Amino acid sequence: MQTTVDLNGVTIWPGWLAPDEQARLVQDIRAVAAAAPFFTPETPRGQKMSVRMTAAGDYGWISDRRGYRYASTHPSGQTWPPIPASVLRVWDALSGTDRRPQCCLVNWYSETARMGLHQDRDEADLTQPVLSISLGDDALFRVGGTERGGPTRSIWLRSGDVALLSGPARLAYHGIDRVRPGSSTLLRNGGRINLTLRVVDQRPAFQLSDA
Repeated sequence: MQTTVDLNGVTIWPGWLAPDEQARLVQDIRAVAAAAPFFTPETPRGQKMSVRMTAAGDYGWISDRRGYRYASTHPSGQTWPPIPASVLRVWDALSGTDRRPQCCLVNWYSETARMGLHQDRDEADLTQPVLSISLGDDALFRVGGTERGGPTRSIWLRSGDVALLSGPARLAYHGIDRVRPGSSTLLRNGGRINLTLRVVDQRPAFQLSDA
């Protein structure tokens, strides 16, 4: 049985993806980025984020002067490419839900990029999990509780690790404090890719046929 780590309720599978599987994911994400190029989001206050983003699926996540939101099109106006089958396989194996993800957010971290503590709460159904896949350089992952300002714990996420935010930890504050440059040779130009899979909409209500 695969060993797991519990970090403030977040389940982590260290090394869940073998090197060849990681390489396939990177190849598939390069195809996503060719169809929907990386862009640099900014906060509603106009501050540029240090990560670059793109997405696959029905939705992408957008941050700009208009606020944080899901959008059905890339900032260029193009629809997002489909989520690769290699990514869906990880979701099906570990998510614990019968719903399929509607968004695969792709974050690229340079050696100086970080992500401040935040909650993932822009989705309509917060009972659905958030699944995260790490590829490339190590990243220091910090997790707190569901209230801002509480105690936090940290762990180095390495290439091939998978994390799941579900249950009480679904709304845990979490972030990336720093990246360890040169700790992986997976990406030819270095850096880290993080794939975050989410269900965005509520499950459609069951309707009886009039027939």
